[in-house]
Amino acid sequence: MAEPRGDKEYGAFIQKFELQPPPHSPPPPSPPLQGLTFAVKDIFDVDGYVTGFGNPDWARTHLPATSMAPTVLALLKAGATCVGKTVMDEMAYRQEFILVLLFDFAIFVLINGENWHYGTPVNPSAADRVPGGSSSGSAVAVAAGLVDFSLGTDTGGSVRVPASYCGIFGFRPSHDVISTKQVIPMAQSFDTVGWFARDAATLRKVGDVLLPLPAVANVKPTRFVVPRDCFRYLGSLGDQISHILIKSVEARYGCGCHVITHENLGDYIHHKVPTSRNFITLASGNGGSTIPALGALSYAMRLLQRFEFKSNNEEWLNIVKPKLGPGISERVQDSLTAKYDNIDNCRKFKIELRTALGDLLEDYGVLAIPTVPGPPPKLNLDANILEDFRAKAFSLLAIAGMSGFCQVIVFER
Repeated sequence: MAEPRGDKEYGAFIQKFELQPPPHSPPPPSPPLQGLTFAVKDIFDVDGYVTGFGNPDWARTHLPATSMAPTVLALLKAGATCVGKTVMDEMAYRQEFILVLLFDFAIFVLINGENWHYGTPVNPSAADRVPGGSSSGSAVAVAAGLVDFSLGTDTGGSVRVPASYCGIFGFRPSHDVISTKQVIPMAQSFDTVGWFARDAATLRKVGDVLLPLPAVANVKPTRFVVPRDCFRYLGSLGDQISHILIKSVEARYGCGCHVITHENLGDYIHHKVPTSRNFITLASGNGGSTIPALGALSYAMRLLQRFEFKSNNEEWLNIVKPKLGPGISERVQDSLTAKYDNIDNCRKFKIELRTALGDLLEDYGVLAIPTVPGPPPKLNLDANILEDFRAKAFSLLAIAGMSGFCQVIVFER
């Protein structure tokens, strides 16, 4: 197995090159991203380069791309320079560890950002801890100051988790608002194109290019919903962090607590999303002390993701029989042989959740939740120790994943 890399580039890159912005007709305008550099996860097509999907056999059996992913091209046209492709988890499939099997469905996923073939990028914020995945190299490149921003994808947390673990800003947009054309699908009803930056201003600049919106006056949030049950996942830090959040909102908007509401999100979903009850019993065997309705949400999300992964990749896997890293190999095989009897209910769950959260937040509400239930796990930590952490992490990540809502990762500096 390739070891975590400690070189001057933190093991973030799988391939280096330089793609300059295209020339502009004189007089040249001042592009919004002029002078900025970026890297892309090895899941985006870059003209003339093989899209490797984090696996050498995938790279070996695919030809170089003959055109550019629209998102990459948009950034180049906006004046940014692309300097390479970054390491990612194999096939965007994070390492898993089976604790329980229910209906041949493997339960837990560990969002580490490790790659058996290319090595694990080093977390610049904590070298003894995992960087988070599957967009590990993209997050590390930004956190280490190797680029100004980077592109990743987020299916079940692959931008949000590494942003949190590496201490940088990250954004997962609402599902389907940014093109995923010429981005290898992992599970297309969840896949989104996201990005990382070290500061909010750069994060916003990239968003203005990839997610152009009509010119409107700045919108002030009408309410901030603080789910008390989710913050309890943080243990003794939960009250402290939610207090800091509330004070920050009051200082920023000067509007007092009348816009801040508290909610038990698990109870709300249980009452407002009928299909959630179909999965609570199934999810109860997952281990970890999760909120029942959020555990059900997580279970349904991972079941549907695995079903879509199988649909996308079964033919290639059976023909090529690629060499996959430990953990990944077993989990991929499980996805090919699992039973998928609840797929229609998973899709119904998504629709009901989107409606329920829309009702809760109305037009300009914000749901403020922890990204993950604690600091990044240490490298090579026994997976059994992480049972409770994993269960809580995925129940938090599933909120945006299943609803299709956007989520931004911010830090109170």
